[in-house]
Order: sequence, then C-alpha cells, then structure tokens
Amino acid sequence: MTPERPTGEQHQAEVVELPVAPRATDIALDELELVYAFIYARVGNRADAEDLTQQVAMKAIPRLREGAPASAIRGYLFATARSVLGAFWSTRLGLSEAELREDLALASPPPPSPSVDRTETVQQILSQLSDNYRRVLELRFLHGYSLKEVAAEMHSTVGAIKVMQLRALRAAGKVHPPE
Repeated sequence: MTPERPTGEQHQAEVVELPVAPRATDIALDELELVYAFIYARVGNRADAEDLTQQVAMKAIPRLREGAPASAIRGYLFATARSVLGAFWSTRLGLSEAELREDLALASPPPPSPSVDRTETVQQILSQLSDNYRRVLELRFLHGYSLKEVAAEMHSTVGAIKVMQLRALRAAGKVHPPE
C-alpha cells in the first residue's frame, strides 16, 4: 500500500497574516476622540468643538510622518489643537494671538511666596514625624528630588520609597500643628 499523496489543495500551507504596524493616519484617527474631548472642555460647545476637531485633523494628518511613534503623533495632534484653539479664541475675542497670550500671562497670579507662618507650620509638622518619614518628605518636596534620587540617597528601592512617601504623607496629615 502506498501512502496517499496530498492533492494541491490539501498540500498548501495556511497563510498567516502578520499584524501590520498601524499607519500614522490610523493612529491619528484613533486619537481624534481625545482631541475632541480636549477641545470641548475648552470651548463648551459641541458644534464648535466638532468644527475645531475637523480643523485639527485637516491641518495635522497630512503632515504626519509614517513610522512615527503613537506618542509623537498624539503630541503633534494636541499641539495643533492648542494652535487651533488659540486662533479660535483670538477670532472670537477680536484680539491677536500675541495679545491673547499676553493677557493670559497677566491673568495668572504670581505664585505665593512662602510665608514665615507656613514655613514654621511645615517645620513643626515635619519635626513630629519619624526620621525616615521626615527625610523622604524633605527630599521629595523641599529639595525636589525624584523618587529614584531619594532611593539612592536613602539606600533603598524606588518601590520602598513610594510606600514610605505615602505613609509619611498620611502621618503628616494626622499631625495637628500647635496654633
């Protein structure tokens, strides 16, 4: 008995399609929903938000680079959205975009300077915490260290510092400074 040979149809292997990296346009189209939400939150009007989102798509999509990472495409879309919003508000308010930027810069209040009372209160709260808790809060918030830098300084891991920071903040929240 001879083994049966497979016919041409049975012999062909299955063709498996490999996933193709998404094209820049496809990524951008997926992100437009977030861009719409971003714009809607700033104009508060559905019709204007839809029009502005279309403008963003018309400006940004033709300029996208194929093969660009999704984060770069998202960033470009939001930068374009901010530009479109600036033009929208300058037209709506009858100001040039430069004047609008100046007005926004003037409208933001200067950051509050640390008063002596606040500094004393912070020092009193920190003094009532354990050494490790006090040190992690000082390094993170008073000296601006990153979690990684604090971990290196305190000879610990980043995960342990995250937990310690959380516990230190909770402990600081329970401290009642003297009036």
